[in-house]
Amino acid sequence: MKVVCEGIDLSEAVMKVVKACAVRTTVPLLECVKVSAKNDNITLLATDGEISIQKSIKAEVMEEGDICVPGKYFADFIKKLEGVQVTLSVEGSRMDIYYADSQTSMQVLSSEDFPKVNVDINENSFKMKSADLKRVISATSFCCATDDSRPNLKGCQFVIEESKVCVTALDGFRLATCTAPVISSTGDMEIICPARTLNEIEKMIPADGETEIFIQKGMILVSVDDTVLTSRLYGGDFIKKENIIPRSFSTIVTVDRAQLLSSIQRAAILVRSDKNNLIIFDVSTDKIEVSSNSDIGNVQEPVKAQVEGKDIRIAMNSKFIDDAVSSLEEERLTLSFNSGVQPFIINNEQNKDILYLILPVRTANNA
Repeated sequence: MKVVCEGIDLSEAVMKVVKACAVRTTVPLLECVKVSAKNDNITLLATDGEISIQKSIKAEVMEEGDICVPGKYFADFIKKLEGVQVTLSVEGSRMDIYYADSQTSMQVLSSEDFPKVNVDINENSFKMKSADLKRVISATSFCCATDDSRPNLKGCQFVIEESKVCVTALDGFRLATCTAPVISSTGDMEIICPARTLNEIEKMIPADGETEIFIQKGMILVSVDDTVLTSRLYGGDFIKKENIIPRSFSTIVTVDRAQLLSSIQRAAILVRSDKNNLIIFDVSTDKIEVSSNSDIGNVQEPVKAQVEGKDIRIAMNSKFIDDAVSSLEEERLTLSFNSGVQPFIINNEQNKDILYLILPVRTANNA
């Protein structure tokens, strides 16, 4: 294989696909980027067995072929060559990289055993405005579980029906749900997509326009320009959010988002080294008193609020409440409680299409 291309094009392509390389694996090929030269294109492909990313760029191909290069090393090296023209020449198990008046060699592997990636996925699909898709992903994916004890909770559930999508994520301690309109779909459907896949989709799709997502036999595909992402979907049943989200509340609080967020973040500073990162809300007639206490010191701040219902004292993980309040968009928020030991919800005062539920932490004062 021998090709000539612009360093900036090659760098942008390899930085996109290298995100799909495996990080810790006993299969060296999964840590590689497959480089294929054919006609007047170079196609880069990486996969870890769950997600794959493929990107094509224009190039002068003098000798066709394909080879596997160590993904991380290749990406880091090519990133330093963005301002020059690059020639890649493969001979046996060695790739020579020519740039300016210099040359570097890198060991490569045969592509014969590189996993086959199916990009013929088009049985079902749904289309959304790209801005709406970005919004539902950013509003929910951070609430997915990160451990392997319940694999399907490492993904977001998408339920498409009646021209809208409802996206739900939970990790056992908090839940996020967000709804948005769907432009078109081939029918009602339900999938569980890995959070990692969704975060890559969010990065690759444009801010404007529309994005179509294709689904077939436990796989998902998204294509933008010359970049194609495919991923496995999770199987199994997802927890029904209707059984978790309370339908009525004894205390409803409306508060300024910026003021509440500032108090939460200040209170969180002094407990960030504690195991549970606990902060406490004391809700009374016209305020939420935000407090935290640790060996470092204590914080106690009143935040003006409109309160309907009984007084309540509730403790929570500071990161969970910070994430939720930071992700909401309106100037005023609504917090709805039942007791100090029952889950509570947070959403915008007006637009209720995003909802966060947080499980409180039992303390000596609210057990």
